[in-house]
Amino acid sequence: MSHWLIKSEPDVFSITDLEKVGREPWNGVRNYQARNYMWKDMKPGDLALFYHSNAKPPGVAGVAKVASEAYPDPSQFDEKSEYFDPKATQEKPRWWLVDFEYVGAFKELLPLDSLKNDEVLQEMIVCQRGSRLSITPVEKVHFTRVCKLAGWKP
Repeated sequence: MSHWLIKSEPDVFSITDLEKVGREPWNGVRNYQARNYMWKDMKPGDLALFYHSNAKPPGVAGVAKVASEAYPDPSQFDEKSEYFDPKATQEKPRWWLVDFEYVGAFKELLPLDSLKNDEVLQEMIVCQRGSRLSITPVEKVHFTRVCKLAGWKP
């Protein structure tokens, strides 16, 4: 099993929104590296830290689980979508996604500053300067540490 960190702006889609719907396609990702993680590396059952970005403060809000194999992101074919890609075709899709399922929310958001100030987590990608990817791999030791700091048991 692999572990991940997925970012979403809470005013667009939050951990609470995922709890309400239960399962959601992670659509609209338009970065090739993030796409490749979903397309080639994520497997059903992998766990992900759900990170609220562009929030005050930003931080980890809970845990989600990869709930599907990768499949073409339908928004790339929808001319009315902000994620439409005129170069994508049904025969040769350019963008892939997986579904995520709600696992649990932390009692309180674990702020980015707390992650950066923890000696165990300083090497986590989200703690690195210039880290902007919306999806990143997470070492098991980091995943476990974040959950412990948040008081959440996987």
